Amino acid sequence: MSQDYNAICSFLYREARLLDDRQWDEWLDLYSESVEYWMPAWDDDDRLTENPHSQISLIYYPNRNGLEDRVFRIKTERSGASTPEPRTNHAVQNVEVLEDRGDAVDVRYNFHTLSHRYKATDEFFGTMFVTLQRHGGSFRIARKKIVLKNDYIRQVIDVYHV
Repeated sequence: MSQDYNAICSFLYREARLLDDRQWDEWLDLYSESVEYWMPAWDDDDRLTENPHSQISLIYYPNRNGLEDRVFRIKTERSGASTPEPRTNHAVQNVEVLEDRGDAVDVRYNFHTLSHRYKATDEFFGTMFVTLQRHGGSFRIARKKIVLKNDYIRQVIDVYHV
């Protein structure tokens, strides 16, 4: 097990809190410039898509520019899907270090997010696979793959839902 387990958990809890508190700039700072942020879709045979370049994805950003654009739209109310912004509550659970390679750590964890908007509460849950790079005594997210288990939803999915 990684010697940094508590630091990893604290980092993941902080990311969840920043989303809940709508601290978008601080949230973005947790991501490396070259981060791949991917939420594959489930195909008709109940299998996850495997290639974001040739198959459908629920969300795919090949680097941080996509996340920065998303945050810009949320902050400037240029996103109908995010106006008004929902109130969210993220839970991070079952954090497991898969591999510690020295400069990077592969982590798997479960998430459960409650999202309240227009007097209705929705929930999203699934499993995250992240690669954390060591950076200045903490971490930066270098890769995030989000497996959304309840993908039949009644709205547009966004970064703050997961």
